Amino acid sequence: MTTLGTLTTSPIGFGCMALSHIYGGTTDDEARRTLDESIDAGITFLDTADVYGKPVEGRSGPAGTNEEMLAPLLARRRSDVQLATKFGITGITLGEGHRGAKSTDGRPEYVVDACDASLRRLGVDTIDLYYLHRADPDVPIEETVGAMAALVAAGKVHHLGLSEVTADEVRRAHATAPIAAVQSEWSLWSRDVERHVVPTCAELGIGFVPYSPLGRGFLTGMLSPEQIATDFRGRTERMGTGWDANQRAVATISEVASEIGATNAQVALGWLLRKAEQIGVGCVPIPGSRRSARMRENLGACDVSFTDDQLHRLDSIAEGVHGGRNVTDDPRWISSGRE
Repeated sequence: MTTLGTLTTSPIGFGCMALSHIYGGTTDDEARRTLDESIDAGITFLDTADVYGKPVEGRSGPAGTNEEMLAPLLARRRSDVQLATKFGITGITLGEGHRGAKSTDGRPEYVVDACDASLRRLGVDTIDLYYLHRADPDVPIEETVGAMAALVAAGKVHHLGLSEVTADEVRRAHATAPIAAVQSEWSLWSRDVERHVVPTCAELGIGFVPYSPLGRGFLTGMLSPEQIATDFRGRTERMGTGWDANQRAVATISEVASEIGATNAQVALGWLLRKAEQIGVGCVPIPGSRRSARMRENLGACDVSFTDDQLHRLDSIAEGVHGGRNVTDDPRWISSGRE
């Protein structure tokens, strides 16, 4: 097991966004079957958000359908999992519904309303880890986190988290109320958080939850351009115009995987766990998949080891990556755009 602040979780988590329509989706029954089998295998940290899922016609605000999908599973297995969800992005669904409009809300009154809505959709009394999904530039983070801390006092939330925040924002938030975890993209080809954010978390005893630790599937070497042509990944520079150039990254991972008898996913996750250990931060990556076999494979990353030469080759991957990690045209959407 691993700790995020004082929250104990499995060493690999499950990013539940992968079970929604954004990557093609699956049925709710199949999603819950995948989750059941993953929990049985030892992956007990489930990460969702109010903005994940396919919107319901006529409903305003974050879709909430990924949370609703989880509710029947949580009714059976609440004591078996550590549950994380997020609030603060106000679009109907991730990446949609707020073009040209304000896309975040960190007002204290919204914090309370969003939490209550998530609790209803999830069908639970308490959320183990509640994240601010994106900081609101119009609301001091101290005000938002202060309202989140009131949720802890009210027994609605056990631990607090932040997503895509700068080191300064982490410090200010943590001075307001204890922060258990920070979530951001971190992987072999997304290393910007190592400059300031991850070391700050290590200093303050805050855990780190890397999302897209497999590069949205690209680093596994299992994707083709045709597979992502209909979702947002194909519109990004890295997986659009940079597809061919970035195959060099996949080739390096595949070489190391062949040398140690592992899969690309295990190499990418194993490197991330090793890097976090070197920095001194508790780390729980949250890959996602529609297949439980892939999640069981991901758990094998905990047993992967590397030579110094292999680590050097993996460390060098980011230097040759074509395209940045931001999936929007707003540089402030990710932490490096505000540092």
